Amino acid sequence: MKIVIFGKDFKDTFNDAIYRIFEKLNKKKVYIQIYKPFYDFIKENLFFEPKIDKTFSNYEEIDKDSSIVISIGGDGTFLECVSFMWELNKPFVGINSGRLGFLASISKEEIDNLIEKLLNYQFKLCSRSLLEVEIENHYTQKNFALNELTVYKKDNSSMINIEVKINGNYLNTYWADGLIISTPTGSTAYSLSAGGPIIMPEAHNFVITPIAPHTLTVRPLIVADTDEIDILVNGRGEKFIAAVDSNTLFLDYQTKLKIKKAKFEINTIKFNETEFFSILRKKLMWGLDLRN
Repeated sequence: MKIVIFGKDFKDTFNDAIYRIFEKLNKKKVYIQIYKPFYDFIKENLFFEPKIDKTFSNYEEIDKDSSIVISIGGDGTFLECVSFMWELNKPFVGINSGRLGFLASISKEEIDNLIEKLLNYQFKLCSRSLLEVEIENHYTQKNFALNELTVYKKDNSSMINIEVKINGNYLNTYWADGLIISTPTGSTAYSLSAGGPIIMPEAHNFVITPIAPHTLTVRPLIVADTDEIDILVNGRGEKFIAAVDSNTLFLDYQTKLKIKKAKFEINTIKFNETEFFSILRKKLMWGLDLRN
């Protein structure tokens, strides 16, 4: 089996887990490709040189016949990993080097079991949709998001107004600090903290969630991911911020944005049908209710 490892820096509490990951993979004679900056970080900070087959610095250097992509870090690292190599069209799994995440959901205590199941293909795939953003008079290669598009004001000035149309039909003009358009995957990220609903990862929806709206009757809205959403932002000053996952852009007011479902999806690895429910209970601490 060929695997690809992508990662960022981590705290000392994860050092033992790194040793164990490479020990297990080497013992099983797995072909390992690793992101070079992550490999260099391990060597310089752990004084440990993992036994690998190759490093890569860009997408073109990755073997396209690889089987699985492993992200080591948090949910932010996982999003970077997807942005880096979505074209590989291979399943992603995230090992969390810190606190439990929704995407990087494998804890260091689960690593041994994870590797055994991966190598024996004892897992299922969860298909996750992405959204694509078309920005008027602006081109960027990173114009898709696994989590969300967020538009918000550039500074601490007054709120902005965001006109939203769905399939060309006027929905509302939001007076708020910003607006989030999230995928089902992103429903447990920024949208959730802004009061949006939780949606199962394999659902076929978008969520429109206002950030600190001026009107209390304005609430999050779930729409089908077959819908196309048009946004027009106005406000004081000259520019607003549009964040496509971790890719942040400063755009002029009156710039038109069109949001639609991307033409491709990615697969993440899951080991049982109730895994997402378990993450919800742990992450949101639902199990702390003594009545349960």
